Amino acid sequence: MPGGRLTQEERHEIAGGLAGGLTYTEIAVRLGRPVSTVTREVSRNGGPRDYQAERAHEATGARARRSKGAARPSPPSAAEGRDREALRALEERLTETLVETGLPRTTARVLVALHLADSGSATAAELARSLRLSPASISKAVGQLESQALIRRERDSRRRDRYVIDGDIWYQSWLASVRRNIMIADIADGGVEVLGPETPAGARMREMGLLLRQVSDDMIQAAERWRR
Repeated sequence: MPGGRLTQEERHEIAGGLAGGLTYTEIAVRLGRPVSTVTREVSRNGGPRDYQAERAHEATGARARRSKGAARPSPPSAAEGRDREALRALEERLTETLVETGLPRTTARVLVALHLADSGSATAAELARSLRLSPASISKAVGQLESQALIRRERDSRRRDRYVIDGDIWYQSWLASVRRNIMIADIADGGVEVLGPETPAGARMREMGLLLRQVSDDMIQAAERWRR
């Protein structure tokens, strides 16, 4: 059923759909499942070329047996007294949605962990312990998030780096996206001069620049309205 674990029959449906050249979306519609469920199932079990229903079903059962009785840690500084299952479901839904927008899974997990922590912050060691990831993976993830202005780095009283997220982060990230759009628009303007405004390639560059500038103006106005 939607929201529950995939059945053996559903896994055979996925295998048949992949063999028939269906997209993840088409397979998900057939099953009545979220696309993220199908994507995660296939990626965990060999990818679209090597996916096998029986092997996937056995592997999933083995993973469930290994994890039984050993619940994953909650996000850093999560408040006590909350429904653990509901919190875990929220974590998974938000992570999958961020992955679908283009964030790598590890980066998405780090961002979600910080969002769900009441403190809104954590050290690299705390993130590695909570998410059961290597320090190298955490380092790469926080680097990507910092480059997109989705988190910021602070030093705590023990001179440790803490990665922080707050209500202003998405506003700053929005403005960083605007700046990137404007930079690309500037390059497109230069491309028009190089390619010639009357050429097809030059015309494409001109349209790209115009679109990005218009979108950037709209984004700035939206950000200013929200700020007010």
